Amino acid sequence: MIDVTQKTWLEVGLNGPWTRAKQPGIPVSVEEIVRQGIDCVKAGAAIVHIHAYDESTGQQKDDAETYKKIITEIRSKVDAIVYPTVPAPGMNRIAEGSSAVDRYAHIEELAKDGLVEWTVLDPGSCNITHYDQLKEDRPGYVYLNHEADVRHGLSIARQYGIHPSYAIYEPGFIRLGASLHWRESTPDPIYRLMFSSGFTFGFPPEDFSLTAYLNLLDKVAPGCNWMASGLDVDIMPLIPRVVAEGGHIRVGLEDARFGCERTNLQLVEQAAEIIEKCGGDLARGSEVRIACSSEKLEALAANNPF
Repeated sequence: MIDVTQKTWLEVGLNGPWTRAKQPGIPVSVEEIVRQGIDCVKAGAAIVHIHAYDESTGQQKDDAETYKKIITEIRSKVDAIVYPTVPAPGMNRIAEGSSAVDRYAHIEELAKDGLVEWTVLDPGSCNITHYDQLKEDRPGYVYLNHEADVRHGLSIARQYGIHPSYAIYEPGFIRLGASLHWRESTPDPIYRLMFSSGFTFGFPPEDFSLTAYLNLLDKVAPGCNWMASGLDVDIMPLIPRVVAEGGHIRVGLEDARFGCERTNLQLVEQAAEIIEKCGGDLARGSEVRIACSSEKLEALAANNPF
């Protein structure tokens, strides 16, 4: 039997909330997102993360029907985990006074139809400020995730058996996320370590940064699934160590340096080549599903502090 827990997962974040003003090459239409998602999976990605857009305005729009089209069409052609985002204050347009129920309404609708396996769920809040804003003396914004919102998202994950994908902007996100995971008894979270060269949150993409995060994970979430990614960052130099440490990788135009001239497909191809050159074996979507539900969960259960 193949040991799927040793394979490297490659995820692609196709577009993000940036619009084409910051990242001109992102896919916006359903057709573009579907085509690029399929191409990236064929090139080695096992996981596809998407933001739905209103094609007429070029702005993010978290509409369940649009996500259904994208997820269904990609999964009809390739074996992949395809999961959407949730709207976030500061990062994209969101109605004033939106509640946790509002933010996760499309996730719950997709879950009822059996169309989502993972969900975005970021266990914390932080300041999001770009160095360009600091140079121009412009304030950034607060990426706000009230704990009540986080708990609501976790309750949906528990009810429908969805894996939370934690974006770890700061170390405290790991500590709260791990504790809430045990409290809420959700499926195994994926801890996505967020590095950045352009923003001031968290750590830059350097070796000491990865060491710090891995030391903390060993203390509060031993045996967890984790991956390296970020925003406005080139994660490629970290890939050899991530693979050696048993972690996973995310690339794509959501995460790449702003104004990136490469396509999603080229970023996936480059990451896949590096992973394989340093001895990694790329997982397929079905193998990621198995790894999420077997040995890792047993290891985590043995360390449950509650």
